[in-house]
Amino acid sequence: MTQYPPFARPVAHRGLHDRQRGIIENSPSAFTAAIERRFGIECDLQLTADGEAVVFHDDDISRLVGGNKLVRALSANELTALPLLESATSDCPQTFAAFLDQIDGRTPLVIEIKKQANAKDTSELAKRVVQTLATYQGPFVLKTFDPRMIVAVRRQGFSGEIGIITYGYDKPEWYGDMPAQTRFVLRHLLHYPWTRFTFISCEQTALGLPAIRLFRALGFKVMSWTVRTADQAKIARHNADQIVFEGFDPDA
Repeated sequence: MTQYPPFARPVAHRGLHDRQRGIIENSPSAFTAAIERRFGIECDLQLTADGEAVVFHDDDISRLVGGNKLVRALSANELTALPLLESATSDCPQTFAAFLDQIDGRTPLVIEIKKQANAKDTSELAKRVVQTLATYQGPFVLKTFDPRMIVAVRRQGFSGEIGIITYGYDKPEWYGDMPAQTRFVLRHLLHYPWTRFTFISCEQTALGLPAIRLFRALGFKVMSWTVRTADQAKIARHNADQIVFEGFDPDA
């Protein structure tokens, strides 16, 4: 496995955000701050009602812009006109295309394609992401929790690096009503024969899982999320090749 650029520097989780300073996650200001510090950028993609990829983490808009609608119930124009709550500069969410224009190859990107509600949404978001990246010249990798999304992206002709995001599947508040058999497959990365992911993004407390250790021993790069303290970073760096961080300075 090669050492591709998104593993060269710590990766700022949803940009280098700081709500107390009015710099909100996944905002243009957070991305500018990460670029200024030479950090990589992790961001999240969702699908709008009109089939556009937008940089937004949550399924609904309540936490970040207010209201009770789902992202996929709004058009891209509607969502990108809503100011992010507590933004000092009245930043609004961006389309994926606008985000790529902002970054313009200045720092490596780790792009998370969020899990979608159904197979139709999965294929639509995969198609839009691959289309939008077709002419982008900067370094990037894709990643997702959803094995179906990896397959969907490959079916759209994407041949670059794409990772599986995983954890111990031991947190009911995260996995909800997911069947035990599905959790077993995901925890042990048993989908590899058909997903053929090229790297792993693992929650920092799960780096000791046998499957993670095995794939890393085989040469797969492992990125660890979300690291929030220097002590966590020290542990993660022993068991992973790079960290996704927030809330502290990994260069200190």
